[in-house]
Amino acid sequence: MIDDDEDVLLAAKLLLKKHSHQIIIEKNPKKIPFLLNNDTYDVILLDMNFSKDTTSGKEGFFWLEKIKEHDPNAVVIMITAFGDVEMAVEALKKGATDFILKPWQNEKLIATIGTAMRLNESQKEVDRLKKAKKQLEEELNQPFKEIIGESEAMQQVFRLIEKVAKTDANVLILGENGTGKELVARAIHQRSQRADNSFVSVDMGAITSSLFESELFGHKKGSFTDAREDRAGRFEVANEGTLFLDEIGNLPMSLQAKLLTVLQNRQVTRIGTNKPVSVDIRLVCATNMPLYDMIRENSFRQDLLYRINTVEIKLPPLRERRDDIIILAEHFLEQYTRKYRKEVRRISAETKKALRAYHWPGNIRELQHSIERAVIMTDNDILEPDDLFLQDSGRSDSELLPDNMNLDDVEKAVIQKALDMHDGNISKAAEDLGLTRASLYRRLEKHGL
Repeated sequence: MIDDDEDVLLAAKLLLKKHSHQIIIEKNPKKIPFLLNNDTYDVILLDMNFSKDTTSGKEGFFWLEKIKEHDPNAVVIMITAFGDVEMAVEALKKGATDFILKPWQNEKLIATIGTAMRLNESQKEVDRLKKAKKQLEEELNQPFKEIIGESEAMQQVFRLIEKVAKTDANVLILGENGTGKELVARAIHQRSQRADNSFVSVDMGAITSSLFESELFGHKKGSFTDAREDRAGRFEVANEGTLFLDEIGNLPMSLQAKLLTVLQNRQVTRIGTNKPVSVDIRLVCATNMPLYDMIRENSFRQDLLYRINTVEIKLPPLRERRDDIIILAEHFLEQYTRKYRKEVRRISAETKKALRAYHWPGNIRELQHSIERAVIMTDNDILEPDDLFLQDSGRSDSELLPDNMNLDDVEKAVIQKALDMHDGNISKAAEDLGLTRASLYRRLEKHGL
């Protein structure tokens, strides 16, 4: 409440403290920008006249405009001792929610504020539903949402999903790039009690350190140079739904502590405010990185791992589920023949043999891209081996691997192969490996390549 009469402020505070969680009173309207930048308010009570002997209401209209510029959804009730119908109509036209005359009747003031608070909650719910609708539309537009697989390895994954989905347990999905970790996360959400609410996906490897807090926790308008409007972070958008943090192993140690604090307290504080907001989320994380090794190397926090891995689901690479390769290939063939309006009827026996023999370092994502490229490029109605453009497609797994079975050596060999295939082009090698450029650079440094 902003009013130049201190007695009015104190009287209102005594009356309203029984009906509100917190009441902020202020005599000086020039402090309004500071107050708005440091907190959020369900209702703002604003006097219309602050200068002595002023009855025009111009000051009130000026500050109403400033409040609305800062937050177009702000619920503002104008207060004046010199009100008339014309001034009331003008205040409503300029964005006020209601109008109160001094001296007020206590019951009428309480009722007016109560109505305004309900309006505020309705606006918040509308905004939340709009965000949820947009998120849902984005989800529905994503291709290949289904998890396809008949191998025993995938049957074990399906059984785990069914067990964990109905709980609210935090889940950590482990697997190489391109194995379908996000599809598993979505399947968990769709089978959970939160299925009617939002599924919000965040690629932790793609968020820079400078934008981490803004993206995840949100910000107030004006809190930094590009903060042109209030923005809810991913945690708030995912409230009552599922938050999927992909590539969590890429998160620097300095940011892991901030994430851990939010997960422990289940509260976020937007940049530019001091007011924590409670969030109710189901957390699912994923990574292709060796978190347990990273803990020993002091590059990942053990307490954060214990917070996110109540249940672990390990996805097998495509080379360990060869029974699924042809099933997946035929699924992608159907999708892309429809998309590109091509008359490709089937995959030849020789092509199936080549698909099974290939090592698939990029896993399902690489297989998907290979089939898409083949459908686009072929002039035949049957996919033949030459349509696939597979490198070394006739070689066996053992020929693709180094002499020993050390995982680091295998990874180094595959990365070197990708670099050789693309003449050292980092972007193309990263795409074939299913990695981001940043992730590939880290592995190059790790292996001294």
